[in-house]
Amino acid sequence: MQKLLLLTAILFANILTMSAAKQAKQTIDRIEPTNWFVGMKNPQVQLMVYGKNIASVKEVTTDYPGIRVDSVVSLDSPNYLLIYMNVKDAQPGTMTLNFNSGKKPLKASYQLKQREMKGSERRGFDISDVLYLLMPDRFAQGAGHNPQMKGMRNYKEDRTAPSLRHGGDLNGICDHLDYFNELGVTALWFTPILENNSPDNGPWSTYHGYACTNYYQVDPRFGTNADYRRLIDECHKKGLKVVMDMIFNHCGFEHPWVADMPSKDWFNHPGWLKESNGTSDSRNTSFLQTSYKLTPVLDPYASEVDLRETVEGWFVSTMPDLNQRNPHLMRYLIQNSIWWIETAGIDGIRMDTYPYAYREGMAQWMKELNDEYPNFNTVGETWVTQPAYTAAWQKDSKLSEQNSYLKTVMDFSFQEKLDSAKHEETDDWWRGMNRLYNSFCYDYLYPNPSSVMAFIDNHDTDRFLGNGRDTLALKQALALLLTVHRIPQLYYGTEILMNGTKEVTDGHVRKDFPGGFPGDKHNCFTATGRSRAENSMFNWLSRLLHWRQGNDVITKGTMKQFIPHNGIYVIARQHQGKTVLTILNGTSQEATMDVKRYSEVIGTAKRAKDIPTGRYYDLSKDLTLKPRQVLVLTSHL
Repeated sequence: MQKLLLLTAILFANILTMSAAKQAKQTIDRIEPTNWFVGMKNPQVQLMVYGKNIASVKEVTTDYPGIRVDSVVSLDSPNYLLIYMNVKDAQPGTMTLNFNSGKKPLKASYQLKQREMKGSERRGFDISDVLYLLMPDRFAQGAGHNPQMKGMRNYKEDRTAPSLRHGGDLNGICDHLDYFNELGVTALWFTPILENNSPDNGPWSTYHGYACTNYYQVDPRFGTNADYRRLIDECHKKGLKVVMDMIFNHCGFEHPWVADMPSKDWFNHPGWLKESNGTSDSRNTSFLQTSYKLTPVLDPYASEVDLRETVEGWFVSTMPDLNQRNPHLMRYLIQNSIWWIETAGIDGIRMDTYPYAYREGMAQWMKELNDEYPNFNTVGETWVTQPAYTAAWQKDSKLSEQNSYLKTVMDFSFQEKLDSAKHEETDDWWRGMNRLYNSFCYDYLYPNPSSVMAFIDNHDTDRFLGNGRDTLALKQALALLLTVHRIPQLYYGTEILMNGTKEVTDGHVRKDFPGGFPGDKHNCFTATGRSRAENSMFNWLSRLLHWRQGNDVITKGTMKQFIPHNGIYVIARQHQGKTVLTILNGTSQEATMDVKRYSEVIGTAKRAKDIPTGRYYDLSKDLTLKPRQVLVLTSHL
């Protein structure tokens, strides 16, 4: 009898618990995307609703004309609800969503907006552009900057600490748009500007922006969404495109998804979080770290363990690894990129850690983006220094059984070969400029070499100058970068000889731009503020950049390279009777260029002008080049 009474009590308690759960109050805290747009090729939109016990809602309705609710999806967590709606026949306006739960329904307003232009009218960056990469926290600070934003987790701004926030913001960038025009670049790529609301960890912070905690909000320390749109509008007025840095591979540890996972498979290998009591301390847990080796993704002989470590391992313990195989998550990420294109008017996307994410999901994203925006462009970070690997990631590559649909890839081979060549003497075989020759000779692997992005350094590498100021090597690198069959990308401050290495911390290659912050005594935004050496480099590069703008020889012309001979490397670009010769002495000795050897591109020309210096050279006789000299010669050759 006692056992029967006990079982009855337990059963009654369970019934009460279940009844209480059913009666639990639901809330709607936020909906993402915050709005959507009519007239998209894909008429379906996913709404992710955040709110306490909102998953208990089984029906969502609206009487807004042209809207059809296709499905309502509850996930593992009770605090998320996904609504899939078809808006094909809807007009712009604000609808009321009714969340029916058996009692008085919850209501929420949701706005559909008119698109500013057709997707085909949005034009991305291409080989005619030169991208200028900068870190918003390290570039410039605008007036009225608040060093302590309310609502943000513990942080401080300290410009003496290389890995803490320094206080740069979007308004600071906006204040200096004329500088970019003076220099001659045509597009700006900012490292991520979305909210990174993670607390400082001793001397470390997420100033870099790669630990997103809100995919629909600019980090308040940089500004607001409206500030971002205003900056982009001002850039467009000055002929500058804007490329947005995105990350689909991982998010920040303080994203709400981490404390309350929408579903058990929202992240890759999240089990260790229980062992660490929900902290990012991965010691003594089953935490899976990525190997940082990207070759297993394409390796035909890759082991399962190697592939798993690459794509499922976490980048670091504070950046949870997103599972792009979850179709609801992938839809969320795809919509987020579309939302920023439509909302902010960006001209391109740079996708971080591209091969670390699942190929299938990323290909789905790129295909949908290309369908909606056929003239837009996205570049993926594919950090392997072998051309065959990079080429396999480009759209329509025959080297991969799966089409990535990724139009632009990053040429890490170019960067690596240049970094080695600058320390070497060019010989008759492999060293020095032969490295560049032997890299370009594999361009036949690329479906579209003109849509490959080249660079000499960026925020993740040592600066090209290291800890020195070898301007001869720098000029050679820049001349190559700006004249070969590539989309060039510069890193902020290269034009004024900024240097640094990662030996101690990444912060040493991400120093503040001189003159960008209150109290700076050294101002490199003006000629009067720059030193003689800085002005010399700035002016040399600026002349080359302005000459490149609208230059069909560089953007449309053929490319021909010559095996380095007598230490001299020559590349020719030709278009409609015009020729540009980039000539580099890859040795630390004076060298003679046998002009006759290059007669197939020089033809009958007798005289040519060096673009950066304005000097003329006689092509009727051999040229004597100074050690490490570089020429960019042009004429109606």
